[in-house]
Amino acid sequence: MTWFLRRILDLVDGLARWYYTRKYGALAAHMGRPRADVAERRGFIVIQIDGLAYEYLREAMARGYTPTLQRLLSSGEARLARWRCGLPSSTPAVQAGIMFGNNWDVPSFRWYEKDRDLSVVCKPPGLVRQLQERVAAGREGILYGGSSYVNMFDGGARLSLFTLAAWGRHRFFENVRGFGFVLLFLLSPWRALRTVGVSIWEYLRSVWGRFASRWRPGQRQRFTLIRPFFQIMVNVVFREIETFGVMMDIYRGVPYIWANYFGYDEVAHHVGPLGHEALRALRGLDKQVRQIDRIRRRYRRRQYDLYVLSDHGLSPSTPFRELHGVTLGELIAAEVSEAVALDERWGEIYHAHKPATFLLEELRGMEAGRSKRARALLRALQHWMEERVPPDPELGWDLKRHGDVVVRSSGSLAHVYFNVTPSPMDLSEVAILYPRLAARLLQEPGIGLILGRHNGQPAFLTSQGVRPLDPEGEFGPDHPLATLPEPRLAAAQLARMASFPHSGDLILLGAWNEAGEVICFEEQWASHGGLGGPQDYPFILYPAEVNWDLSDVTNAEQLYRHFRDTYT
Repeated sequence: MTWFLRRILDLVDGLARWYYTRKYGALAAHMGRPRADVAERRGFIVIQIDGLAYEYLREAMARGYTPTLQRLLSSGEARLARWRCGLPSSTPAVQAGIMFGNNWDVPSFRWYEKDRDLSVVCKPPGLVRQLQERVAAGREGILYGGSSYVNMFDGGARLSLFTLAAWGRHRFFENVRGFGFVLLFLLSPWRALRTVGVSIWEYLRSVWGRFASRWRPGQRQRFTLIRPFFQIMVNVVFREIETFGVMMDIYRGVPYIWANYFGYDEVAHHVGPLGHEALRALRGLDKQVRQIDRIRRRYRRRQYDLYVLSDHGLSPSTPFRELHGVTLGELIAAEVSEAVALDERWGEIYHAHKPATFLLEELRGMEAGRSKRARALLRALQHWMEERVPPDPELGWDLKRHGDVVVRSSGSLAHVYFNVTPSPMDLSEVAILYPRLAARLLQEPGIGLILGRHNGQPAFLTSQGVRPLDPEGEFGPDHPLATLPEPRLAAAQLARMASFPHSGDLILLGAWNEAGEVICFEEQWASHGGLGGPQDYPFILYPAEVNWDLSDVTNAEQLYRHFRDTYT
């Protein structure tokens, strides 16, 4: 009986493999995605769950929200480790570090370059492309010849979809014509119907939840009909498209694949890292991992190692303005001068506008080669979208306009620049020019740390004066970093950041406590970018047979060496 059952299972597995080979072969052909050249070397798949801290993954596993990750771990197929992403704890620094092994002078998600009179924010594709060219100079990305999905950088990938650094180079549906769309539906009817059904359900749930929150104490959701539309694109539509693309790449034998899922991060910023909606988004992402893992196991054309990781965590946060009634920039302006021209900007969390931008780009790309009627329909749809997409406050400004003071806030980290010189200023120079400012900042309980440069070396600004930042020194109870779990490591990371050419004249970190909660300089209820709490400790789930010790990893650059040495 055992022999007979084994033969039956082999037959079923063979038929399933035959069916999926024909299915994905037909889809790949109609989408202009030929098979890749397959060598003996193993490939890898990286699934990035943006913003999920190690601590909160463990909690989500305990609550049953990530059964696929739990199965991989409990079966012994994978190992789970906590690692240190380094400072800043933000996506551009981490992806640059892992993909190219270099995140030098990436001081935050937003910063200012005084020498070029340039406000940098990692949103516009042109700026992200320039940043990638700088960090990738003389280096080969770990995705060379592979695929990149919904990333900031492309890692040298041959195919880059919904990736800012490779914007406009490829489009998902650009080669699909006529019957191809019908084929996409016929060969994946369950996926298409499920996407439509879940989208409708999620939209209704979100609208009702926002409406009902008006009568719930402590809720912070503004009622709107368009915001749920963006959430659906993040948590349902683009999630399904991305997974479909990865599965097709596995069939094609693409050597290296990196897919970033940012739905959890987008929601958790607003409701907290363990909020109900954030955990629901995480459960949906776990289902995507299950689908990808199933296809990975079924195809044997190329062997793949599966990695699931996060780029950083999120720490529960309270906005600075919630405590003080003013933003950090407004507070600084009040102390510096009554007539100061203040440049302090942040918009919506950038994920909220990414899906709409991606969809508009797809619609533009689909116009080529269409009939006149089809082009008219596509343009009408674009016009409808453009009218209803709220403008991104950050991208609507003139990024070259500046004032005397530039405050660039990214979560619990802020860089402050004074435009009296294109060079970085010394703490003593700041104190001479703005004598009231230092005292005012030191009085604010929401500011946990003030860092700068003194005689060319990193230093703290404290109530006792300037204090050198020495990672090898003593860390007594009065040390500004004493309450962090790894104060010596934090000191080394801060010293590195202070040495960046484009870090602020003042580098401010929101206050933190031993419970892992931080003060945030944006309007977020869970944040990252600085120090304190789970934001500094993401996770990585990797194959059990891979011999990898992550205990000494303190910067994302160190992960680059593993992928480069193991797979290239």
